[in-house]
Amino acid sequence: MPTADELLSADTVTTLARLLAGAGGRRSSPALRARADALAGLTFSGRVAAVRDAVLDDLPDAWPAFEAVVRTALDRPGFEGWMTFPVGEAVAVRGLEVFEPGLDLLHDLTSRLTAESAVRPFLRADPDRALAVVQKWTDDPDPHVRRLACEGTRPRLPWAPQLPAFVADPRPALPVLDALYRDGSEYVRRSVSNHLNDISRDHPALAVETAARWLAEPEATTERVVRHGLRTLIKAGRPEALTLLGHSPDVPVTVSGPVVADPRVAVGEYLVFDWTVTNTGPPPRAVGHRLRRPPHEGQRHPHPQGVQTRDARARPPRNPRRHQAPLLQAHQHPPLPLGRAPGAAPGQRPGPRRGPFFAGRRMITAACCRS
Repeated sequence: MPTADELLSADTVTTLARLLAGAGGRRSSPALRARADALAGLTFSGRVAAVRDAVLDDLPDAWPAFEAVVRTALDRPGFEGWMTFPVGEAVAVRGLEVFEPGLDLLHDLTSRLTAESAVRPFLRADPDRALAVVQKWTDDPDPHVRRLACEGTRPRLPWAPQLPAFVADPRPALPVLDALYRDGSEYVRRSVSNHLNDISRDHPALAVETAARWLAEPEATTERVVRHGLRTLIKAGRPEALTLLGHSPDVPVTVSGPVVADPRVAVGEYLVFDWTVTNTGPPPRAVGHRLRRPPHEGQRHPHPQGVQTRDARARPPRNPRRHQAPLLQAHQHPPLPLGRAPGAAPGQRPGPRRGPFFAGRRMITAACCRS
């Protein structure tokens, strides 16, 4: 994952200042140049907000003049990449009042990187009005614009504010997905899958119903779109999702194990475990495993490690599955409560401590497949 400085560095902001000054017929962009010297210590989101505000300070207040500068910059070489991200956020601030012209500018800006975050204030302010524009983007010849239609309307887009109305009811945006699930671009179809996965987290029945509609009118790529879009439900073992993909939850199998070779693992070594699945029914079967490991709060929860389709006919045993044991907490024996040092308040991180490391806090509930 790139660092904040690699994405939006002082040099990048200085270049943006030069480009916008030239686009606006001015000698300099003082707010942006000042901000370029004050980025140290800021997170990526902090840098985006700071540069956005500097763009708003340097560019005209009136929308027509503001839009003219940005459109002129779009014609200049070098106006691309992460420098355009805070510009998009500035468009979302200045363009919200004029609305459709603001969305039109984001349409043109998105191909330089993405405007998926900048479009969301429009969707929060007036979902119906924004969707009327976004729906037209699904027919755009540019795959970046078609992806923007799907990615920008995701209820739970990572690293961006959620869309509470679509979290509560994602159906208004479904026509966007229906128009794009058979798109010719893998870039767009992956966004459709991720959007469907967002829906599945809050409305699993709707996600499965939508996927079933798509599978009824498929392209060659549709099963892959659906499988990736239902991945959270599949990992959770939801019968309706597994059944839709041809994996009956009522399978004639027995499982023995897991058998752990050595439950005590040193840091950097591998936890080796094995299990056996006996299948008396016809192949293939979807087989997966989970680990139970403590999160930061100290409460255990299952962590899905993936579901794979296996031909479960008899074959030679596979090599045992290996999992590297990360350093969860170094402690003296007997172990202390997870995440607590002597005298530490709840939630306080303990300092470095000496002593042997025991990986016994990582519990195995299932492991690799053998037939």
